[in-house]
Amino acid sequence: MNGSDSSAPAGAGPIVVASQLGSAFAHILGAAGLDVRVHDQHTPPWMVDPDVNVVVTQPKCWVGAPAEQPAGWPGAVRFIQLGSAGIDGYPAWMFNGPVVATSRGVAAPPISEYVLTAMLTVAKEFDRLAVTGPEQWKARRLGGLYGARLGLVGYGAIGEAVATRARAFGMKVSALRRRGGVAMDGVEPAGSVAELAATCDHLVLALPLTPESRRIVNRAALMGAKPGLHLINISRGGLVDQEALLEALDHGPVGFATLDVTEPEPLPAGHIFYSHPKIRLTPHISWADSDTQVRLGEKAAANIRAFAAGRQPQDVVVAGAAY
Repeated sequence: MNGSDSSAPAGAGPIVVASQLGSAFAHILGAAGLDVRVHDQHTPPWMVDPDVNVVVTQPKCWVGAPAEQPAGWPGAVRFIQLGSAGIDGYPAWMFNGPVVATSRGVAAPPISEYVLTAMLTVAKEFDRLAVTGPEQWKARRLGGLYGARLGLVGYGAIGEAVATRARAFGMKVSALRRRGGVAMDGVEPAGSVAELAATCDHLVLALPLTPESRRIVNRAALMGAKPGLHLINISRGGLVDQEALLEALDHGPVGFATLDVTEPEPLPAGHIFYSHPKIRLTPHISWADSDTQVRLGEKAAANIRAFAAGRQPQDVVVAGAAY
């Protein structure tokens, strides 16, 4: 990533947007006054029309992208708005030339709600509470979130949203942040993943996948976890040593795992994670709610207008960064 044209606006000509996020999303951008063309998700995004200077795209559109930069890239393309918060699903050469902005924060509300749902479901044993007859009508002792400790690995927009909601339930919150320090009252800084695993009741992974963070949740952290730890991964499957997780669930201290992401995705048929009694597996869906597309459309439109006017869009990928 060289970010060489990061300060160059699209120019004095018209802004022509190619969107690969479907017709409904294109309508949102069009309603914002932008000239939008819908490009099929299976059309290579590096082969857009020659007059297109803005591309809105997502990781699945880049599956099968060539390893080497195609001749002529980036052509007229000067700005790329991603429909994802992470950049691990794109070829490195995509960043050569155009300004690239992520959708950081767009999915924070639904993902934080997913995390709270997962924690409440485990703490309250909600899946096992329903009765089917009077003989099952018995009192039982349930857990809760009040006073429990939540650990956050990653403290960006999603981590902050989770922390805000968790504290509303009376949880204690600790967080590990790449850049150090936690800029939120009531959140305690942590020194390592192992520390969080050993001291927390629920551990949420909310950091990007980079070469440094791959398998950051390793066997040592898992086997040294607080008994009954609930692991929640809403980021990337590669953050977790999945074999070590299975060992820690079967023979170690980890009590349960809620996994919205795995490596690979989807897991092959017959994989033990589909049927394991201590794993809840969901199909990378924590980001979705009825307003996600609207929030993304609003952010994309604002970023495109900012770029066209020569201003800095929000959440631009920094040259040389891995996220």
